[in-house]
Amino acid sequence: MAADRSTAVPGPTADEAGRWRMWGPYLSERQWGTVREDYSTTGDAWEYFPHDHARSRAYRWGEDGLGGICDEKQRLCLALALWNGRDPILKERAFGLTNGEGNHGEDVKEYYFYLDSTPSHSYMRYLYKYPQAAYPYNDLVATSRARGRGDFEYELLDTGVFDDDRYFDVTVEYAKAGYEDVLMRVTVENRGPDEATAHVLPTLWFRNTWSWGEPTVRPRLHLADGSPDAAVVTADHPLLGRHELRVTGRPRVLFTENETDNERLFGSRNASPYVKDGIGRHVVDGEEHAVNPAQEGTKAAAHCVLAVPPGSSATVRLQLARPEAPLHDVASFDAVFRDRRADADAFYRGLTPSTAGEDEARVLRQALAGMLWSKQYYGFDLEAWLAEHGLDPWSPPPRDRAVRNREWFHMDADDVISMPDTWEYPWFAAWDLAFHTVALAVVDPAFAKEQLELLLRAPYLHPNGQIPAYEWNFGDVNPPVHAWAAYFVYSLEERLTGQGDRAFLERVFQKLLTNFTWWVNRKDPDGRNVFQGGFLGLDNIGVFDRSAPLPTGGSLEQADGTAWMALYCQTMLQIAVELTEVDRSYEELVLKFTEHFMWIAASMDRVGDLSDELWDERDGFFYDVLRLPDGRATRLRVRSMVGLLPLCAATVFRPGQLSHLTGLRDRLRRFADRHPSLAATVSSAQAGAEGGPRLLSVVDEKMLPRVLGYLLSEDEFLSPYGIRALSRYHAAHPYTFEADGRQLRVGYLPAESDSGMFGGNSNWRGPVWYPVNALLVRALLNLYGFYGDGLTVECPTGSGNRMTLYEVARELSSRLTRIFLRDGDGRRPVYGGLEKFQNDPHWRDLISFHEYFHGDNGAGLGAAHQTGWTGLVAVLMTVFGDLAPEGFAPRTSTTEEGTTS
Repeated sequence: MAADRSTAVPGPTADEAGRWRMWGPYLSERQWGTVREDYSTTGDAWEYFPHDHARSRAYRWGEDGLGGICDEKQRLCLALALWNGRDPILKERAFGLTNGEGNHGEDVKEYYFYLDSTPSHSYMRYLYKYPQAAYPYNDLVATSRARGRGDFEYELLDTGVFDDDRYFDVTVEYAKAGYEDVLMRVTVENRGPDEATAHVLPTLWFRNTWSWGEPTVRPRLHLADGSPDAAVVTADHPLLGRHELRVTGRPRVLFTENETDNERLFGSRNASPYVKDGIGRHVVDGEEHAVNPAQEGTKAAAHCVLAVPPGSSATVRLQLARPEAPLHDVASFDAVFRDRRADADAFYRGLTPSTAGEDEARVLRQALAGMLWSKQYYGFDLEAWLAEHGLDPWSPPPRDRAVRNREWFHMDADDVISMPDTWEYPWFAAWDLAFHTVALAVVDPAFAKEQLELLLRAPYLHPNGQIPAYEWNFGDVNPPVHAWAAYFVYSLEERLTGQGDRAFLERVFQKLLTNFTWWVNRKDPDGRNVFQGGFLGLDNIGVFDRSAPLPTGGSLEQADGTAWMALYCQTMLQIAVELTEVDRSYEELVLKFTEHFMWIAASMDRVGDLSDELWDERDGFFYDVLRLPDGRATRLRVRSMVGLLPLCAATVFRPGQLSHLTGLRDRLRRFADRHPSLAATVSSAQAGAEGGPRLLSVVDEKMLPRVLGYLLSEDEFLSPYGIRALSRYHAAHPYTFEADGRQLRVGYLPAESDSGMFGGNSNWRGPVWYPVNALLVRALLNLYGFYGDGLTVECPTGSGNRMTLYEVARELSSRLTRIFLRDGDGRRPVYGGLEKFQNDPHWRDLISFHEYFHGDNGAGLGAAHQTGWTGLVAVLMTVFGDLAPEGFAPRTSTTEEGTTS
């Protein structure tokens, strides 16, 4: 590993590491259309604050821009704006379709790529492809609206604006000469056949914190007396202090205010003639008086006009620093970039397995760079926001309108958070974030731990113990994977450094006890250890919306909800065992979670072949059970990820890991004697040989080959690119269900959804999703850690080719990583039939880590730039690049290590 995993900069001390992170890519790609900015009476965030308003309306809670950076509290922002001489507006932010405009939900219509970043953001690189023709805003909206759910999405390449390669490659790089000396280099390359002019406007502005009735000193920007070689803008902020933006070449600097243009939007008078869209009106529309001749304000842009010959490039250099920092000449400026790029190269060499080839190393680096670029500032004071909607903590629910998140007055977010996607999902989601930390632990364990603790802190965690789900409804329920992620991050850091952070583990465990109790009290309403939870992040996987009132009445007993709780128990047990090594008081909690797991496992498959339990003995699969108001139960026989998730509840304890818990075995024996029917459901094989590993698993040795038969069948779940969310069996045999005179249907859909459920922009009816695939790989490795080479299965089912479970896990990992790698023909499955990406040398190595992937051909679907949980590809590459199967095999020694978490 690299010598300095925490910063990837030369020689900072530990207490300086946080200061290197003060400036980073914490600026969102989209703030408009978010719940935070919604002050409507209807709750329609997209319509209330559309893209057309974004250039003219000051935001309340955050800022957005192209390839930008800001300080960790987003007080001062620096980003790129562009104009090609033809666009109707200045290009200051990424454009995309709202949920109602796209035929498959919201969809960004830009091509940008996060190519590099170190954890401290000492070096970063971003690429934006900017057409030289007028950007087709109206065409994208009109054509997309005319398409149905069965049609492909209409993409920017389809409009023809990239024909004849008439576009600019705009590369934005940042390099830090010090933690408050940030250099920005913008390189514009003309890919077209003719000379073309690019207006490059690096823009500096303050987030508007002064227009909301709160007493504050207004920050200011003004043009300073600069050197002969640079234009200098001084930025004074009451909390941040003074900074200078120095632009080499002394271009004209345009000033305005980051204030709403009320006249344009609402027909009312502006308090000042200089408003947020003033710079755009000046550059695009030629309105000289739209910018402040006094050369001061709260928003400023250096107007650099570059005439770029075909095949050539031009560069703009800037420095954002404290006034005392020396001005860099071109030679020293470029030297800083060379040094920081060399640091980044060395850092990633240390992360990349020695077995990885050039293309694998490229995928790993871009995946992790995307994770690091997706760190966003998230500010949202719910008490203030709700007060601005006319509500206070004691007011009754309003009858005339619905207001989101009114039960979350306590929330006060003011942090940098890892986001699922910087445009389509520029807000945190609880279970996404947990998976993010698993990937981030590979590159930045300190930040991963910080993120896991974040949602468990008082400003986020509800007083009743619920973890907030996501911005559109904090009260929704995401799968409880925080405990597993915390233990994974702890274990990985221990393996990498030789020392685990038990203090972190204990802090997380104490907060998770509250959340676990919330789950038991709220999502097991009958006290039978069979859990509900609604959609649980799987959106439209079911035959009906599992978060809405059921069409039949009654309740839904969920195989996935119950499996998630079994995994939750197992991980809390693992953590408790770890903590008993230094504090024996945790032994009571070891017993608590062991017993609770046994109750849950028994509830999924009770003694006897019963028709109202989650395990179906006839089919050899797990299903949700619909319990009707009259008490009758009906299995919903959809073969989906819902029925595979019980396989994920498999955890191995190393030989000797429980040996210091001397009283545990006797207490468990007494527990089994008191509950013989319960003990009968927990396989005796899970105890293993004396001195060997111990297994806790919902799926016992009789169920395992039956479930794996489905999992590894290419006619069912096994795709060339991972495990599908829905069995391919349902393509020819859709599941139907009669309710209220309607026939509801679930059929296999390998690509986009034909259902409007949850907005229709998420599909769990066939595609491959990385997070659940990663958990299946983990389960297979843990099961191998118990069964070893003695258990083999056919892979694929019916092929006659037998593999150990380690080999199956490696095969599944290989199929998942294959999505991004060039095949024998030089094509990447992720790009399907997009020939520009497959063949063009300026496109073919730019990789998008999509939200999910086509179940049959691996093409990327959903959020196009999501490097959130899809960044788990880096984990798979490092796990199977670094560890041999012997690391997971059964052990007899009490000193050897070797199971996954």
